[in-house]
Amino acid sequence: MSDDLSSKPGVARRDAIKALAMLPLAAAWEFSTPQLARAATVFSPEFAADVAGTPYAPKFFTAREFKAVGVLADMIIPADDRSGSATDAKVPAYIDWLMADSETSRDDRTSMRGGLAWLDLQASVRFGKAFVTASDAERRQILDEIAWPKKAKPEMGPGVEFFNNFRDLTASGFFSTELGYKDVRFVGSTFNPGYNGCPPEAMAKLGVSPDVMKTRVKPE
Repeated sequence: MSDDLSSKPGVARRDAIKALAMLPLAAAWEFSTPQLARAATVFSPEFAADVAGTPYAPKFFTAREFKAVGVLADMIIPADDRSGSATDAKVPAYIDWLMADSETSRDDRTSMRGGLAWLDLQASVRFGKAFVTASDAERRQILDEIAWPKKAKPEMGPGVEFFNNFRDLTASGFFSTELGYKDVRFVGSTFNPGYNGCPPEAMAKLGVSPDVMKTRVKPE
């Protein structure tokens, strides 16, 4: 997404504003269940088994919701010349798996569904379409108004809360996969016989030196 907000945002009618205020969004989505709070863990064997076959059948989302989850996740992490997209990494399936888990609270599920409904209502008010059937430019117009909390208008608060938490889930899911590892060029516990310490330019940027670092090592 561009960092520029649209110069001509869609005009919401008064009745639509009322509808937005009445949405059962539980706007302050704070991941009340431990499983969602620690969603940055590596995909579990149980999840891997669930998505081993194709196509994946969502257990929590409706077909329409699941499509929206995929569209939104791929807008957050699209495919590029370095790696695949969020859907390539089966992130929508992972989010569905988390939502369907017995330990996930009803509040978290309501917040997820409410957030997707909020996007649909915004798209309907502005463009007369569902979020997934809106054009890429139209979807970005909505997201540009909620993706940066400090720039967002107060009335966009519900969307800001939802999008930022959805983005966290998308990122934690993606970077827990092989695609994500490769994207950040993570090599794990690979032995490097030629390692000579932190490069001088990096030390300079941090404002430290080898001598300073030695003073932080407690003597045995």
